[in-house]
Amino acid sequence: MPDNTVTGVYPCYENQFKVDTQGGDGSTAANNKTIADMESFSVSIDGNVEEWNPYDTEGWTRRLVTGKAITISVSGKRNVGDAGNDYIAGLATKTGSDCSTTIIWTFPSGATLTMPCVVNVTEWEAGEARNVAPLAFDVMSDGKPTFTPAA
Repeated sequence: MPDNTVTGVYPCYENQFKVDTQGGDGSTAANNKTIADMESFSVSIDGNVEEWNPYDTEGWTRRLVTGKAITISVSGKRNVGDAGNDYIAGLATKTGSDCSTTIIWTFPSGATLTMPCVVNVTEWEAGEARNVAPLAFDVMSDGKPTFTPAA
């Protein structure tokens, strides 16, 4: 059996994302589409940390992470006719549960993060005359994601 362990450095494009274009939970593979022409992404993890100062720590603060949230900020170009790109762009004027879906992040190792989320489109189809139309959005966790290690 071959060893699929990933070691060393890797290019960021080896991270792959799919979005459930039906606003579902990602369990129907046919609904999960890549989003064409995305150029960059950044990930921020916000930990909710509670602090307290008990007498027995002699003035030293105690802390506990009591919650987490993940935001993935994505930017690229608008690609009309691509199912994933069209789906995200179509959320620009929507609100409420219409902006809820699932994103599946596949890491270079083969591990996946399946994350229920809301999508907030932040840049949509406008720019300078000679620019290619942009598409940018934030994918924000909505509940606990599921991390599946690589096989």
